[in-house]
Amino acid sequence: MRRGVLLLAVLLFITSCSTTKLAPYNFDLWRFWHQDEVENFTQYLESQHLSAVLPISQLLRSASSWEQCNAEPFAVPPQQQWEAVASVLRLLQFLESSGVLSGHIVVYSGYRNPTLNACAGGAVGSAHARSFALDIRVLGSVGAAEALCNFWRMKGKEWNMGFSIYPSGRIHIDTAGYRTWGYDHTGKSAVCSAA
Repeated sequence: MRRGVLLLAVLLFITSCSTTKLAPYNFDLWRFWHQDEVENFTQYLESQHLSAVLPISQLLRSASSWEQCNAEPFAVPPQQQWEAVASVLRLLQFLESSGVLSGHIVVYSGYRNPTLNACAGGAVGSAHARSFALDIRVLGSVGAAEALCNFWRMKGKEWNMGFSIYPSGRIHIDTAGYRTWGYDHTGKSAVCSAA
């Protein structure tokens, strides 16, 4: 208990001394307030041998627009979605190990509760809210979009893979159904179409 109080005091001091807007983005501080949830989720990922796929601070990012939506910058998915999280992480792990994705992965959004999803412009019934999805960017990778399109066409059904590339360049992946879509949330505007 004493160690926790000391850690909180140090984090608050660091936050108050900063000239930048550090507090809302500070994962360690957020984690301190949600330690039981994060610990249980981390233990689940360890039991599935998936704790090394993404740093937990990346995996738990809620949405880029969390601040405008009066939400939190991080969120632990509900326990009934943990199997879906594991499924998406296995897909991401396979994409990296097979060379489909190479480069540094940055997560912009993972689980979003329905209220945040609606505010963030997510589709009604989005996998971010009902299952689990990742919106990512692959830094230092050339041809990631084409490689992912090829993978989706050849093995997407096998992985039950949902896939999209948005105009911003962000890549969406999930394992909530074999489909693709574009900026208008339909297949008509999809960058990648079935062959």
